[in-house]
Amino acid sequence: MTAIRSVVRGAQRRRVSTIVIVAATAMAVTATVLAGLLLAASSAPFANAFAAQRGAHLTALFDAASTTREQAAATAARAGQAAGPFPVTTISAAPADAPRFGLPSLRVVGRAAPGGDAVDRVTLLTGRWARGTDEIVVARGHLRIPAGTTLRTADGTTLRVVGEGRSISRTAQGWMTPDGVAAIGPTGWQMLYRYADAGSEAAMTAHTAALGPGVQAQSWLSVRADAAHRTQLFVPLLSAFGLLGLALAALVIGNVAAGTVASAIRRIGVMKALGLTPAQVVRACLAQALLPGMIGAVLGIVAGDLLAVPLTADVAELFGTVPMSVTPWVDAAAVVAALLVISATAAPAAWRAARLRTVDALAVGRTPHSGRGRLAARLAARSRLPRPVGLGIAQPFTRPARLLALLLTIGLGTAAATFAIGLASSLRLVQAADQRPATSADVLVLPVMAQGGGADARTVLDTTPGTGSYYGRAPADIAVDGLHDPANGSVTSGDATAAGYEMLAGRWYTGPGEAVVTTGLLTATGKHVGDVVTGPGHGPLTLVGEVFDGSANAHLYTDVAGVPGVRTGFEWYVKLRPGTDRDAYLAALRSRHVPAEATRVEGADGTLIVLDSLTALLTALLVAVAGLGVLNAVVLDSRDRVHDIGVHKSLGMTPKQTAAMVIASVGVPGLVGGAAGVPAGYLLHHWAVPAMAAGAGIRLPPSTIDVYAVGLLAVLALAGLVIGAAGALLPAGWAARTRTAVTLRTE
Repeated sequence: MTAIRSVVRGAQRRRVSTIVIVAATAMAVTATVLAGLLLAASSAPFANAFAAQRGAHLTALFDAASTTREQAAATAARAGQAAGPFPVTTISAAPADAPRFGLPSLRVVGRAAPGGDAVDRVTLLTGRWARGTDEIVVARGHLRIPAGTTLRTADGTTLRVVGEGRSISRTAQGWMTPDGVAAIGPTGWQMLYRYADAGSEAAMTAHTAALGPGVQAQSWLSVRADAAHRTQLFVPLLSAFGLLGLALAALVIGNVAAGTVASAIRRIGVMKALGLTPAQVVRACLAQALLPGMIGAVLGIVAGDLLAVPLTADVAELFGTVPMSVTPWVDAAAVVAALLVISATAAPAAWRAARLRTVDALAVGRTPHSGRGRLAARLAARSRLPRPVGLGIAQPFTRPARLLALLLTIGLGTAAATFAIGLASSLRLVQAADQRPATSADVLVLPVMAQGGGADARTVLDTTPGTGSYYGRAPADIAVDGLHDPANGSVTSGDATAAGYEMLAGRWYTGPGEAVVTTGLLTATGKHVGDVVTGPGHGPLTLVGEVFDGSANAHLYTDVAGVPGVRTGFEWYVKLRPGTDRDAYLAALRSRHVPAEATRVEGADGTLIVLDSLTALLTALLVAVAGLGVLNAVVLDSRDRVHDIGVHKSLGMTPKQTAAMVIASVGVPGLVGGAAGVPAGYLLHHWAVPAMAAGAGIRLPPSTIDVYAVGLLAVLALAGLVIGAAGALLPAGWAARTRTAVTLRTE
């Protein structure tokens, strides 16, 4: 054991190799822990919150015009547990100090208490529960309205917000007392059910069918799927970086282990001469890699757990649970995976050292085998390059295995940079496409007098100097056969092609009777572009296009003339004529008592900010590990050639020329590795970005994926040179500073 410890301590004195193993392992474990925690966060918090809050497996809404309260209550016998019936109404409301009609309607349920029922115990987040008929509790996530705000409905009724709540089953957007809903006028009855067999789509479909025709029902399975979208968005990203990290860690650690063993063969030969067995040699060599690997694994676990806090906090906010901090099985799995990778990559070098005969180990030198690199040396000598640069360029070819490892290391680092830049560009384009309606207009006219298309608003706009083109848009719940709940519709008046929505398939509608829909609606209904949808309150609508939407919601856009039942306020998006002063135009509208404001772009979505930050961090770690891998390779090469460096110096090579020779040794690997890494990063980007969109339940326009220009790819190909040169700087400085007499005495 003393001999083994001697070998291990000898290797640990090589600080560069130890630092490289620690850093590579920490990077791989960090990415693995993040991916595992987010996978767990997409299911565990929802399951825990659903069980604690007694979530409803099925939420049913019975129409009050065709179903009595008693008939709705009689359906409770079909479930293991049930709650209700609760009176339901729909209101459109806005803050009284900033009235804006046409906001998304709120489904309000009348409940006397938040948690007194056996099913769907509403979590009260702030404030208190409604007590009077003019009080309301709003659901967090639908409206961000603080307690104390006064709301005014479309018919002039005022309601005071007294609290914020959350239903894990998403049974309502607001809650009032039963008497409060009765005062407004109930439109239906809500029943909540829990079943013993609710784990499959088939079972939930059967339970829904048992309620009878014409009942709007929401399954908990769809709620669970929607809740998982946010964390599933991160999984392809972390998988991509995890694969890159593991590959880079395996490559760098394998190269470090091989170099460490090669430089310690003489020491190992001495130990074998003193009685060290082949098995002990293997254990000693593996320990040289496993000990710093364990340190890196611990650092990676700490970093992964800390970085996961803001990501899992989003999930906790969504579900109303405590943020996940440590998941033991994820940490344990990451450590085991890291140690297996280290063992697998270090084993070949350890086995080679164990099989080496003692006599050969004692006689071995560091001079490369004769014949290696001669062709490269001759070609470099015939070139017009300065002699130190030519010597440096030819040097890597004397050790083909080390050259291959260096190429792959630089290639993976370049691939990570290429992937990260493409991903950042795609995220910016996705955000821009989602905000296109606002950015395509100059002025937004708020709805004050618009009814059924807003003829009065059009008159004002037509008579205001500077008005160019404009169109109106208003929200409307549009029932579609095949959907349990009405689609989040948008009806337009005028030519809405100016909104600039990104089309995924088909075209924008040109008149009544046509509609475009989001991917979420097509998925929910099983429809395709070209099909016809029907529903109460409107005639047949032909789906002529699929439009991009940044959410997975079922959304439908159509002309207001095709939905005659809509009576809601319109917002008007105005494009000004060239040369028109926007401030003066706004003043002209306000002088006519028309509220208007300049269109503005919202800040970046919080999820996109986290994605950008996470991408930048993981890319920096990967590139740093690649640079350390280059550093280690150049250090090993410089140590092997220390006597040659002394000869060159004795013949007149200056310190600057020595440094140039060392840096030039990574020139060819940098160019070739960079050229190979760019296509790898390109392909990884074109896999990960669509996979992230699919995890979020959306499709992306091609313009958000094809983000690489030819010039950008050419510049990225030079990233390999940057990584190589950065990794070679420290060894080049050491070689330049080393005294000639010292290098000539070194064996």
